[in-house]
This record gives sequence, structure tokens and C-alpha cells, in this order.
Amino acid sequence: MAQYESLKAKFEAAGQGHLFNFWPQLKAPEREALLAQLSALDIERVNRVFAKAIQAESSPSAEAEKIEPPPADAVESVLGSPEKVAEWRAAGLDAIARGTVGVILMAGGQGTRLGSTDPKGCYDIGLPSHKSLFQYQAERIAGVQAVAEKEIGKPTGSVIIPWYVMTSGPTRKATEKYFRDHKFFGLKEQNVIFFEQGTLPCLTMDGKVFLETPSQVAVAPDGNGGLYAALRQPLKPTDPSRTVLSDLESRKITHVHAYCVDNCLVRVADPVFLGYSIQKQADCAAKVARKTVPTESVGVIALRGGKFGVVEYSEISQEQTERRDPKNPEELAFRAANIANHVFSTAFLARVESFESEMAFHIARKKIPHVDLQTGQVVKPSTPNGMKLELFVFDVFPHAQQLVILEVDRREEFSPLKNAPGSKSDNPETSRADLLSQQRRFLEAAGATVKDGVEIELSPLATYAGEGLGAVKGKTFSRSGLIENVQELDALV
Repeated sequence: MAQYESLKAKFEAAGQGHLFNFWPQLKAPEREALLAQLSALDIERVNRVFAKAIQAESSPSAEAEKIEPPPADAVESVLGSPEKVAEWRAAGLDAIARGTVGVILMAGGQGTRLGSTDPKGCYDIGLPSHKSLFQYQAERIAGVQAVAEKEIGKPTGSVIIPWYVMTSGPTRKATEKYFRDHKFFGLKEQNVIFFEQGTLPCLTMDGKVFLETPSQVAVAPDGNGGLYAALRQPLKPTDPSRTVLSDLESRKITHVHAYCVDNCLVRVADPVFLGYSIQKQADCAAKVARKTVPTESVGVIALRGGKFGVVEYSEISQEQTERRDPKNPEELAFRAANIANHVFSTAFLARVESFESEMAFHIARKKIPHVDLQTGQVVKPSTPNGMKLELFVFDVFPHAQQLVILEVDRREEFSPLKNAPGSKSDNPETSRADLLSQQRRFLEAAGATVKDGVEIELSPLATYAGEGLGAVKGKTFSRSGLIENVQELDALV
């Protein structure tokens, strides 16, 4: 009773007392569930987040509206710079071999749009091996560990890249089970750490928290930018001192590669990107693909009011999208397309808490089912009736003291999986085709011939990014199939 009275007074003071509207009718287990949820909810923070989001949306400053391309000295490219790429790669492999690199996977999404009830990382894009996105990325980690061991001269199995997998509430159990069922895809279980993205209550248009049921608040994931708060949350309730940040510190990790699960071409723990970021002493680095068509619906990294940020295609004028680079008129001025692929220093991640309150959440107006406070009936609206609040991973950009950008070849590193099979773009068919086309290029660059119509899948355990394929030189591949290691080449020749 004391907890109830205390919480009710707290929520009434915050203008959210309606959450106790059905208390008299609730049974004991329902009351316990509601009190547990409300006890864990920082309602004052919810109110602050809502107020700042409304303020940011309704009154952007004139300075913030000034958008300019990123300065030339903040941007480098892997295109046409083989000497620099080799230097960055060597620095990155050295860091990996010294054990100072970790990987953060943002994997909270479900495969609903793909017609799947599983977490998105479980999806099979139709490769000959039928490996899922999770398996391919795990094998890329194993692959680059092996490359670092070989090139830096480390014993086999001595190089470790810890993998921090961020799930959402709905995907946590299924993701962990999938990894366990597949024996962590050959990685050591103690080096795969699961943690959970946070949530925020769904709100009415005037900031009141929705009830999903009489005894349960309606919540939604707080966006991939919820990563930063999630890094500080206990990994287990029984050990509140152990967080992702503390685990990184205990392992002496200085840099992490963070990326989204839905890119089948992602180079996990890419030594080139890591080496570039380390050499530039960057707080934060962003990989970008070159935007070539003004009308492409993609956000670009730019300066907004003199600070780095991502400008969505809906926020930029037609004149700006069509503007050309005065030093390179063949290219667009705003061409640094954001692909949600970053390197952070762990020192910067630890500082995010100091400026997190300055970051405004983004408002997504949605149709939110809820309980009518008068009748207790479930309402399923046909038009948007409320909002979900999200923070994006790039919302930290304005706060980085040193942010750098690396342009990469889109066809080698970016093929997003967003849409259902048979849709126009960014679907399982395009992902499959892009990955197999890349691997054909790997073989041909190494001196092999691949006959028309033949599809060869190269496991990341056979090659991470096209290296180590000297054995294929002069060979002709006439049969489709999977190569798990270079010893299997002759079966498909």
C-alpha cells in the first residue's frame, strides 16, 4: 500500500495520474505488474523527453537550418587511394591483434516486413549455404580474427573481438536461443554479450502516457540511439555493476565498430575503417556511400548550423539536393549517404551520458492501440492518434570533438535488407545478388574464371574481403556451390 501511495503521488505530480485509473478494478497480480512497471519508469524523464522533442520539432533555430556539405578535411575515400587503404588496414589489423577492438551489433528489429516472425538477423536471404545474417556476420568476425593472426603473427585462436549484440524486448529470448542453438556460430560464448535496447512509453499528442491494458503501459523501442543508454544498463539484474561499458573497460577495448544487422555486405570489424578512425584520433567515424542521384531517398551527413548531423532527404531542398561540388562538378555537393556504420572510441561512448539530455528525441506519429480511460475498452485507431519517441544513433554527431567520414564503394559494402521478397528494391533478392556478385569479383580479381550462370558463394571463413585466394589463380569455375575454405576449390572447378 505504501508503494502504491508513493507512486500514485509521484505520477499525479507529473501529470500522469491517469495510469492508476483502473486500480480499483485490478486483481492482485495485475496490481503487482502495474506497480513493477511504473516503479521502473522515470516519469520525469519521459516528460522532459516529450517537451524537448516538441520544442525541437516546432521551433528550429535559423542557425540549425543552415545546411552545408561536410568540410573536405573531414572526408577520405577508399576509392583511388590504395596506399592509404593499405596503411589504414595495417593499423586496423594491429589494433585487432592487440585486442583493443570490439563490435556492437544493433539487432533489435523483427523480420515482420520480410514476412518472418523471427528476429531480422535470423533471416536467410537465399544463399546456397542458407546462412542467416547472424551467421554470416559471426563468420566475418572469425574471418578477420584469422586474418589478423596470420598477418600480425599471432597464435591461432589468440585474437578475440568481443561481439555485443543489442536486441529489443520482443527479440531478446529468440535471439539468444538462436545463437545457443547454433553454438554461437563457432565463436566462444563468453565473447558474445547480449544486451537490450530500452523502451519509452507511447504518448498521446499532448504527452499523456497510453495504457495498453488497464494494468500495462504501452511502450515502444526508443530507437537505435537507445544504444547509448543501454550501454550503461546492468547486463544481469543480479550484477548491477557489470554493463557493456564496464565490460569494454575490463577488456581494454579502445574502439568499437557499430552497425545494423540488415546489411549483408557489412565488413564487421573492418580493419580499414578501424585503422582510419584510429589514425585520425576520431571520437566518432561514419562510413558513407556516394549518393549519385539527387532524388535518392537517403539521409546525408552534412553540417547543420556548423555541427555534424544527418540531414534526411525530406529536410533538404531541391536546390540543395542538385547542388554540385564546385571542386568536382561531376559529383553532388551533398553526397555522403549515411549507411548506419560507425566506429566510436570507448572514451567517447563513456562521455555520452554527460550530454545525453541535450539530444532531442524524434517524434513518430503512429496509430497506437490503447484502453479508453472511461470505458476500459480497447481502441484500435484508424489514423495516427499518438506518438513514439526515438533517438537515432547519429544524434551524437554534433557532440563529437573529432568526427571523420570514410567513403566506401557502395557495391562492395552496402546492400540493405528492408523490404519483402518481390518488392522493387532492398529485398532478399537484391541482397543475395549483391553478395554473390561481390564474391564473383573476388574470384576474378584473384585470377579465376567463373562461367556465365555459375554462382559461387565464398564463406567469410575462406576470405574476409578477397584476400587469401591465391589458390584460385588460373582456375575455371563451372559449377555453382559453396566454398567454406580454400581446400574445397577443386570440387567446383
